[in-house]
Amino acid sequence: MRIEQLEYVAAVTQHGSLRRASEQLHISQPALSEAIAKLERELGVTLLDRRRSGARISREGRELLRGMEEVLEAVGRLRVLAGDQQVSTRAIRIGTVNAGTARLLLPAVHHHQRTTPGATVEIRNLQQHEIQAGLVEGSLDLGLVNLLGGDDLPPDLVGTTLLHGRPVVVMPADHHLAEHAEVTTAQLRGEPFVGMRAGYLMHRYAHRLFGSELPREWHSTDGAEMGKMMVAEGLGISLLPDYSVLGDPLERAGLITFRPIAGDATRVIMTLLHRRRLPVPQAVADVVTAFRVVAGLGATA
Repeated sequence: MRIEQLEYVAAVTQHGSLRRASEQLHISQPALSEAIAKLERELGVTLLDRRRSGARISREGRELLRGMEEVLEAVGRLRVLAGDQQVSTRAIRIGTVNAGTARLLLPAVHHHQRTTPGATVEIRNLQQHEIQAGLVEGSLDLGLVNLLGGDDLPPDLVGTTLLHGRPVVVMPADHHLAEHAEVTTAQLRGEPFVGMRAGYLMHRYAHRLFGSELPREWHSTDGAEMGKMMVAEGLGISLLPDYSVLGDPLERAGLITFRPIAGDATRVIMTLLHRRRLPVPQAVADVVTAFRVVAGLGATA
C-alpha cells in the first residue's frame, strides 16, 4: 500500500470521476485507475463503483474512507513539519511564467533580501502547468502566474492576487502602429507576430483574439522576456500583459512601447500561488510578504 493510492481514492471521491481526478492530479486516467485497482486487490474490497457515467466511492469504500483520510491528515502534518525544517535551510524555489519580472519579481526578491539577511531564492522559468504541478508535488514553494478572469485554480493551491492588468500590443518604439492611440485586431493580423508557445496564457489569449484568422507570419517563443527581445530586434509585434512591459529595461530605454487593443476589455491577473497547507512555513511566508509589499497590498492579508 502506498500513500499516493490513498490520495487517489480521496481525489476521485472529491472530484466525482476518474477523469476529473486525473486532471487535477496531473496523471493519466489509466494510470490512476490501475493504481486504485491494485489497492483494491491488496485490501480485498471494491473501493469504487465504476460506471459509464463515472466512478463513485462504493459502500465498502465509504466505510474505509475516514480511515484513509486520517492517514492522509497524519502524513500531511508530518510533511508540514519536515517542510518547515527543510525550507528554513535552503533557497525558496519560485516558478515564474516570466511576466512582471521588472515590475514585481525582481523588486520583491530585492525587498526580501533587505528584510531577511542571508535568505536566498531560486527562480525557475516555467510554463503555468509546470508551476502548478511543481507546487503540488513540492518541487516549488511559490509560483508567479498570469490568469484570465474566470480561470480556476487547482484545489490544492492558494492564490494571492498581486496585479490587475490588460493585454496590450508590444512593438518597437519606432513602429508605424505606435502612431495610433490603440491597435485593432485587423491591424495586428497584418504584421509579423511574436507569440508565446502553447502552454502560456498569452498563447491562449492570442488564439481567442484572432479566432481562425491568424497572422500570416507567426514566430513562437518561451516567455515574455524573450518575446520582448524579439520585438526590440524588429522580428514582429507581440501581445503581453501591460504590467509585463511597463518599467521593463527595454521599455525604459525607449526600444519598445505598447498600445491597448481596440474594443478589448479582457483583464489579466498576476497571481502568486503556494500549496494549501497550514501553517505556511515562515520562510515561504516571508517571501509572500515581500511580494505583497511590492504590489502595494501591505504585509498581511
